Amino acid sequence: MLMNYAKVHFLGATGTVTGSKFLVEVFNKKILIDCGMFQGIKELREVNWQDLPFDVATLDVVLLTHGHLDHVGYLPRLLKQGFNGEIIGTAPTLAIAEIILRDSAKIHEEEAKKATKEKYSKHQPALPFYTLEEVENTIGLFTSMMEGEWHILSEKILYRFQYNGHIIGATFIELDINGKRFVFSGDIGRTNDYLLDTPKKPDRADYIFLESTYGNRLHPDEDIDKIFSELVKTIIYNKGNLIIPSFAVERLQTLMYVLWKLYDKNKIPNIPIFVDSPMGNNVLEVFKHFPKWHKLSSREYNAICNHTTIIQSYRETWETIDDTRSKIIIAGSGMVTGGRVLTYLQQLIDEPSTIVLLVGYQAEGTRGRQLQDGTHEIKFFGKYYPVKATIKNIQSLSAHADQNDLLNWLSAIKNIPEHIYLIHGEPTASDTLRVKIKDRYHWQASIPKLYDVIELRV
Repeated sequence: MLMNYAKVHFLGATGTVTGSKFLVEVFNKKILIDCGMFQGIKELREVNWQDLPFDVATLDVVLLTHGHLDHVGYLPRLLKQGFNGEIIGTAPTLAIAEIILRDSAKIHEEEAKKATKEKYSKHQPALPFYTLEEVENTIGLFTSMMEGEWHILSEKILYRFQYNGHIIGATFIELDINGKRFVFSGDIGRTNDYLLDTPKKPDRADYIFLESTYGNRLHPDEDIDKIFSELVKTIIYNKGNLIIPSFAVERLQTLMYVLWKLYDKNKIPNIPIFVDSPMGNNVLEVFKHFPKWHKLSSREYNAICNHTTIIQSYRETWETIDDTRSKIIIAGSGMVTGGRVLTYLQQLIDEPSTIVLLVGYQAEGTRGRQLQDGTHEIKFFGKYYPVKATIKNIQSLSAHADQNDLLNWLSAIKNIPEHIYLIHGEPTASDTLRVKIKDRYHWQASIPKLYDVIELRV
């Protein structure tokens, strides 16, 4: 009997938490699961500029787990390399991807322009990674599909998106290939999230491609209300500012919700709160358009928006910096890799009265990780700035499942999977989770390397 095999190529998120890309070749179809950019250390970022190691023009379809940059940020480069198929995800995922890609292109174009003008790029003129025009061409290939239903890709291949928490629209992806079940976890959300429902769980899986971002950690049991109340008290006493670098998707909306609830419960005074993230403003609209994908009522949504000053222009950014009142500033980006937060840090990070609060995972090689690790200076816009601000860090607002959540996510699987591949994690996190899976379930798991190719029987 002739055996059928699926080839899986690991093109990203292996040994690191960014750049998710997994190519499945089977029955004359080429399916790419996610198409993310690498972020963090220079060695990884440079990989972004390389073409993918296969003929991209032969790719049939891209399936997206969710809209974060490290899962969608490479899409315009895919078109440059000849892709012209469908890019499929849930409707809110595509809405988020659209926002993130446009914002990313704008930043790439602005940074290239600035680097050319100030001559701090090795290349003259500096080139953007991709342009807004290239993003618009990419968006033209978007097709939305319903969550929770099987869709036909070919006679022997079905796929399904299943609700996964994490961010609005996020799913895990199941491929049914000739009766074998491939499960790509994407990023798994939390059990008790402020804004989102508990993730669904796969009930069957032959091959699992499982994220391991927090594979070696449990989220601490932090008293969020107390932490924020004390931080607000401190900045008011010191006549300072609280700067919160934030991811525009989910984290920003969660922070707005938490701060509004504290004010609503009389736990903090009516301190000015400024949100400076054009992308975050657009994400708020996605929450408005897709109410079934989150837990906020329309009353809560409106109250949150009314309690916050949404900054609309760069001029307002500078007006906010010049505002002498103690205030809270939430600005992108979450790992301090770019965005409006750099302008605030440029002006305020050398002030001892400033507090910078890091509220999520800080990948290796990012400015956020440097601040978390206690650096005495930080470099951006081609210059070094002394860090005299107090740096604080909270872990419990993370949108990622921790080790317990990840192990629990596997608990509904009724069969014994043939193999689990641990992806989207730094080496220690992935290996710790591998051991835990073996101890709890007696299932075999391994950690692939970048550009590994495996053959799986279908």
